Amino acid sequence: MSYPRRRAEREGAILGSRPERAIIDIGSNTVRLVVYGGAMRAPTVLLNEKVTARLGREIAVTGRLAEDAMALALRGLRRFALLLADLGIRDIETVATAAVREASNGPAFLEELRAIGLMPRVLSGEEEALLSAHGVIGAFPAARGVVADLGGGSLELVRVADGRCEGASSLPLGTLRLPDHRPSGRKGAAARSAMRKSLDRAIRKAGWDDAARLPAENGALYLVGGTWRAMAIYAMAARGWPLSDPHGFALDAAAAGELAAALAASDVEALKGRERISSMRAEKLPDAAVLLEALLARLAPERVVFSSWGLREGLIYDRLPAHSRAADPLLAGVAVFASQRGTEPTLATRMAAWTLDAAPARTHGSERLRLAATMLGLASMQIEPNIRLPQAINWALHKRWIGIDAKGRAMLAAAIAANGNQLSLPAELRALACPEALEEAVRWGLALRLARRLGAQSRRSLEASRLLVDGGALVLRLAESHAALFGSPTEKDIKLIAQRLGLPWRLEVVADESLL
Repeated sequence: MSYPRRRAEREGAILGSRPERAIIDIGSNTVRLVVYGGAMRAPTVLLNEKVTARLGREIAVTGRLAEDAMALALRGLRRFALLLADLGIRDIETVATAAVREASNGPAFLEELRAIGLMPRVLSGEEEALLSAHGVIGAFPAARGVVADLGGGSLELVRVADGRCEGASSLPLGTLRLPDHRPSGRKGAAARSAMRKSLDRAIRKAGWDDAARLPAENGALYLVGGTWRAMAIYAMAARGWPLSDPHGFALDAAAAGELAAALAASDVEALKGRERISSMRAEKLPDAAVLLEALLARLAPERVVFSSWGLREGLIYDRLPAHSRAADPLLAGVAVFASQRGTEPTLATRMAAWTLDAAPARTHGSERLRLAATMLGLASMQIEPNIRLPQAINWALHKRWIGIDAKGRAMLAAAIAANGNQLSLPAELRALACPEALEEAVRWGLALRLARRLGAQSRRSLEASRLLVDGGALVLRLAESHAALFGSPTEKDIKLIAQRLGLPWRLEVVADESLL
């Protein structure tokens, strides 16, 4: 292989543009292919394609995978296999869940997969639960509570705390089976109440009455699966939520109960007209809402958190070495994204260190969040000026970052806006974070603006200068060799941040760089 080709492939892997790994997830409702690149701690999704085959729709009645469903699934899987061959992806993991493991003709279906060239692994219910839990831990390193992964054929429950999981259980309560718990001859509220009692009995029978009591502090119910995500999208629209990604959307227990009650009583046809909710999900939402009512009653969580990370991400997280698991998922993802846009993480780290004394993370932010804001702020400068700020603010608010909440997104956006000298913040930011948090982030952005404009982002300019608070004043110290860097733009920038800090400012020029 030639040197230019090796270099291009290496850079493609680093920047997240080269396909590195593929997962084929054969579920009871959908068969999905996802191709990943970039840093596997926060992988970049390069391709996400699904076939709604509904393999498990007849399991409860016949015990078999429906013939037409298998044909549809196999058609999609042949396409997937060909795509992966053409892309040259060798790291392929194919897993099958409830429908295939329970169907009497599941082994025959698996033989068809092997004939295509795939090497499927049938997950046990416990494995499925643990992998979903690992996906949640990967997305929320401090996760503490219970993970509930709702698929077409089963509901997986597992406790998580301190990066560990235990008590994994798989219940036959997938969306395709929930109608079996509807009482015949009853309608309306009476029917929903009877269904909830039936579901509650099934959960209790599985041993989740006393054994799964949540930790007293910060106990949450983490909901994984497409139907739960559709529920989050419904709730976000009802609240006028400024963000678009359901991942990380959270409700307290009371609000979650109100959501479940509203959806349980909803008309399916009305739900089908909702934006971003597919017809398939709309059909499942009322029954899933009754299931949520049963989970809330049985587990009594403090809050409910919706997670887009689950089984597939758990498969990736499982294979990471310990040091990669320990990496911050937000910084890992932002670093790759910013690198794709011309910002070296090392430069961002130097900029963050240079601005630390004047604009640190204080009450509302954290140094990890400030570093992420620095990387995105620098990357935003590669966008054409006429579209720069709206696009960069959209990065902060709407891209699927991992390991950040709504308040953190608002602070990222505020810092990016201030870096571009936009101090009148968009209204949606004020709906996500308090004024004090936004002000803290604005100071990060103004300090970054000064740092990058002082010496055109050169490493030498950062070495020959220092920004600090000294004696109740904001001080810019410059080596005598670089005193000329203090131009009119620099003076405007330091005045602006000093004003926001409520401090006077001064310039100090020193002959010896060791005095900086």
